[in-house]
Amino acid sequence: MGATVDWLRTTTPGLLVLCGLAIAVLLIAIIKVKLEPFVALLLTGLLLALAAGLPVAQIVGTPLKAGESLLETGFGGILGHIAVIIGLGTVLGAILERSGGADVLTDRLLRTFGEKGAPVAMGLLGLIFGIPVFFDIGIFVLAPLVYVAAKRGGRSLVLYAMPMLAGLSMTHAFLPPHPGPVALGGLLGVSLGWLIIMGFVCGIPGFIAAGIVWGTWIGKRVQVDVPAEFVPLEPNGAGGSGANGESGDLEGSGGTAVVTKSPPSVALIGAIIAIPLVLILGATFGYQLLDKDSALLQVLTFFGTPAVALLITVLVAFYLLGIRRGSTVQELSTITAESLKPVGMVLLVVGAGAFFGKVISATGIGTALADTMSAAGLPVIVLAYLISCGLRIAQGSATVAIVTTGGIVAPLVASEGYSQMSIALIAMAIAAGSIILSHVNDGGFWIIAKYFNMTVKQTLQTWTVLETVLSVVSFVVAAVLFAIVS
Repeated sequence: MGATVDWLRTTTPGLLVLCGLAIAVLLIAIIKVKLEPFVALLLTGLLLALAAGLPVAQIVGTPLKAGESLLETGFGGILGHIAVIIGLGTVLGAILERSGGADVLTDRLLRTFGEKGAPVAMGLLGLIFGIPVFFDIGIFVLAPLVYVAAKRGGRSLVLYAMPMLAGLSMTHAFLPPHPGPVALGGLLGVSLGWLIIMGFVCGIPGFIAAGIVWGTWIGKRVQVDVPAEFVPLEPNGAGGSGANGESGDLEGSGGTAVVTKSPPSVALIGAIIAIPLVLILGATFGYQLLDKDSALLQVLTFFGTPAVALLITVLVAFYLLGIRRGSTVQELSTITAESLKPVGMVLLVVGAGAFFGKVISATGIGTALADTMSAAGLPVIVLAYLISCGLRIAQGSATVAIVTTGGIVAPLVASEGYSQMSIALIAMAIAAGSIILSHVNDGGFWIIAKYFNMTVKQTLQTWTVLETVLSVVSFVVAAVLFAIVS
């Protein structure tokens, strides 16, 4: 027995077996036992640390040095990086939603692209509105607008829904301030500026292939009618999710409304969404192009820090979409409080995943993986994608797949001295793997089936394939670029 324990704790094959057992326990806890992913990740991390023989003081600390434990540094390190960003991003999305921004974007895009181009317009709507809005919230807000487009066009709801869903999924998987990319920034040590750049570079081809090409093809072959209970309203009041075009209230998808005199302009909505992207990218490019002691670089770095950039954007949105348009500070505070309620569990899952990753690193499993990968000749970006795919398919949660994979490959990334661009591409591979093959163990699968009036078979034919195309194409782009720059 003692020899077996020593073999597990001290040899490369033994450490890999421990890692495999830990992942198996994690999947059983989530899939079979139905534990919350946060609890499952925390429990699995503790069990792995004990099984690997790490000292208790190192795992959970002591009364005098609790802050130096893997438990606290794992949670605290990642949450210190992402909590403010995710919180501010969520508030920004809520303000844009309640202001009627989705409605004005829809109307402008439908007028620009016309009836034949309506599916493309829906895709762009999902892509633009998906940047500041969580995936499921985006569905709730945009579904009535997709119904309107399908009613006008008189064709299958699938034709209009798939491009929009591809846009939402692409932004949620690949772009900050969404939880997955932000968590990868902290886990892998890569700036959000590079994640934004590579997110667009890798995600846009996937969006086109999955949303426009596949969405158009399958939308002509799977006939789904708009739900019978849906009563279409006028263009600027579709489904009750936006403005009615007159003076009065703007009703969001539930909760407190932002009171306005008229719908906001497309230019205003676009400018607000662009503010954090421009500020963050300004700092990223400034760091590459300017002298490190430059006063301008200091300014760009301060305003381009993601938390500062998003805070500025939220304050601008509060004023331009709220106070200037008739909302009170109390109403904005209520919207802020409501929007932050779902964020708690996301942060806990990410924190627990980061702790699991800290244990992976401290036990030497990361080094064992690196040695095995080198012997097999498997590139780290391929390994990252395959691990993320496996975790996603097995347990359904993209966030769990991302934080677990990020923790596993972080030691490999750190040991190789990759550039920021290369690390961002590895992050894109992990993100791509986390969305592949959405099926019945994914909550998003059932939301989409319900909101777009599809059977399980139809959802598998449409949404599941869309996610797989988006995943594979985006990964291929990331892998090709990684091979070129590394």
